Amino acid sequence: MRKLILQVAVSLDGLIEGPNGEFDWCLTDQDYGLNDFFKQIDTLFIGRKTYELMERMGENASAGFPKFKEYIFSTTLETVKDDTVLIKEDIELNVNKIKNSNGKNIWLFGGGSLTTSLMNLNLVDEVWLAIHPIVLGGGKPLFKDLIKRFELKLLNTKVYDTGLLFVKYAIK
Repeated sequence: MRKLILQVAVSLDGLIEGPNGEFDWCLTDQDYGLNDFFKQIDTLFIGRKTYELMERMGENASAGFPKFKEYIFSTTLETVKDDTVLIKEDIELNVNKIKNSNGKNIWLFGGGSLTTSLMNLNLVDEVWLAIHPIVLGGGKPLFKDLIKRFELKLLNTKVYDTGLLFVKYAIK
């Protein structure tokens, strides 16, 4: 079975966006293991807000990314670009079907609401955090409205000279 991996940049105070939705604080001066990560996945799960942001950003949004199969999760969108799949209902059924299909692992790419939904449905297998050396003081938290506690098993850590700490956990 394919793993669903939440791999995300987060501030030291647990935020994925600043108070105005900004993510300019994310370190981009080196690879930080992304190219190795890209070799392990072939599919992206994207929430509506992240999808719309990426559409507004155009080609810059995925600069440097290989081509992935994209699934957009939204109850309000009616259409998405041609090379993506829109999932509007039966999230648990659809995600399990995708996880049980052939392929590499799946990257839970974006969306706080989507992350909450998939965590609450126990569909996320691993959490990989790129903890950036910054305290934002306000913004969107990584985890919000979870309905239970999740115990984690540490899989790996890596410290970069910039102060970025990369941590990989499996959800028990």
